[in-house]
Amino acid sequence: MEKMKLYVSVVNQQVYPHPHDSPWEYEVEITREAAPVFKRIFNQMDRLEFRNFLRAHLPYVPYHSDKDNYDVDRRTMMIYALIHEFTDEESKRFIEQLPYFR
Repeated sequence: MEKMKLYVSVVNQQVYPHPHDSPWEYEVEITREAAPVFKRIFNQMDRLEFRNFLRAHLPYVPYHSDKDNYDVDRRTMMIYALIHEFTDEESKRFIEQLPYFR
């Protein structure tokens, strides 16, 4: 399978085909078939974060008890696991130090 380079910004929840499109944190080399996974997870996170925004206006629902918040964290862990799978050794070592990855 042919691999392609993509540039992932976890902060901006975006994947870019070219390094100069926008700031990015990680370069990954991934197959065309697997590349849409990043976009799907980022879209799921966006929907969950919007629901968190709506929930934030309900003071009787504590933030730490919110299932949507937990789901955003799980998807963040998925993103870092995907990046770890397809990135270079330096980025892998960095990701292995993150609390999300442990």
